Amino acid sequence: MRFHADLHVHSKYARACSKNSDLEQLTWWARRKGITVVGTGDFTHPAWFDRLREGLVPAEPGLFRLREDVDREASAGLPSRVAAAPVRFMLSVEVSTVYRRAGRTRKIHHLVYVPDFDAAAELNRRLGRFGELASDGRPTLALDSRDLLEAVLASGDGGYLVPAHVWTPWFGVFGSKSGFDAIEDCYLDLAGHIHALETGLSSDPAMNWRVSALDRYRMVSHSDAHSPPMLGRETTVFDTELDYFAIRRALETGAGHLGTVEFFPEEGKYHLDGHRGCGVRMTPSERRERGGVCPVCGRRLTVGVLSRVEELADRPEGVRPEGAAGFHSLVPLPEIVGEVLGVGPKSKRVLREVDELVAALGPELAILEDVPVDAIEARSPLLAEAVGRLRRREVIREAGYDGEYGAIRVFEPGEPERAAPALF
Repeated sequence: MRFHADLHVHSKYARACSKNSDLEQLTWWARRKGITVVGTGDFTHPAWFDRLREGLVPAEPGLFRLREDVDREASAGLPSRVAAAPVRFMLSVEVSTVYRRAGRTRKIHHLVYVPDFDAAAELNRRLGRFGELASDGRPTLALDSRDLLEAVLASGDGGYLVPAHVWTPWFGVFGSKSGFDAIEDCYLDLAGHIHALETGLSSDPAMNWRVSALDRYRMVSHSDAHSPPMLGRETTVFDTELDYFAIRRALETGAGHLGTVEFFPEEGKYHLDGHRGCGVRMTPSERRERGGVCPVCGRRLTVGVLSRVEELADRPEGVRPEGAAGFHSLVPLPEIVGEVLGVGPKSKRVLREVDELVAALGPELAILEDVPVDAIEARSPLLAEAVGRLRRREVIREAGYDGEYGAIRVFEPGEPERAAPALF
């Protein structure tokens, strides 16, 4: 079966809760978005670990679902065409490791997955020696990346690790601030156990294809969501059985890994170089011309993802390795509707319109990817035009830098207003 998986989720918002409402919210939003498999996030946190054990029951091998009574409640308010869609959970956590290696401080984020609570408990026991697991949903551990991977592999059959948002300056395995130049440099003798890399919001597979050393890895993308409505900003698409081990095999072999749904990388927070405090944004060539120094304050600029890719690239733009899975870039539906209406994506008017679109046409991702433009045009000619431009990648890009999100638009300023009768 073909399905979307969003396996990089933070549930820190849920730590103090005493009910299963957060799992219900994740399920509700997954159905609305069209996501089948969701990472639980934060299983290392004791309170959330207990909540997961209380609220989830085994489903297919290595996957979990809400209890039936809770699952029925989680569909409240959803249109019938999406309310019955299956949603499964995979035990996941993002871990930050901070340590010294080769004379430098390394700060690397990793995504960890396990197929059962016994393996999660064992990993928690091992990691608890290197940091306070109860202090944050994403624990920060005084532990070498290689040793974290060893702990994952030793905690039970089936556990695996994916380096998170690999190009991010501060916490990516290739990041300009504290990263490495190769996966082997980070994970040493255990590097052969790494099979997938998360592109992060500021890069896409095409950028990664420029580095031939990455050809052996599957590219995955997940939303890095800190709240349920942010699910599905990025997802990975599989065509496998609904099974933890089938997903893992797809990442190891490529069979069943169909590709990713991405941000336009310019929308990510670290695409270009710059200095947010001074409002300075530069392309890689502009930064090099300036010697990497901010022209306003004289301090070093933050080297962004595009520059870092160019440093390691051994291929020109446009090269696609043989057998590489495809991808396409989207903008979340509320942002598109907000642009059409000229209001913010979290406004009540946008939420109401998206509710009606989902009821009429299906989940949000399907509307952006698959629903015929003619069907969207019946609801709103202008929205149909926006989706058509998005699918053709005819967008206006304002790139992010140094922690500042970029912006992607499909219309020129004033264009929706001139077509006001066709809004919805």
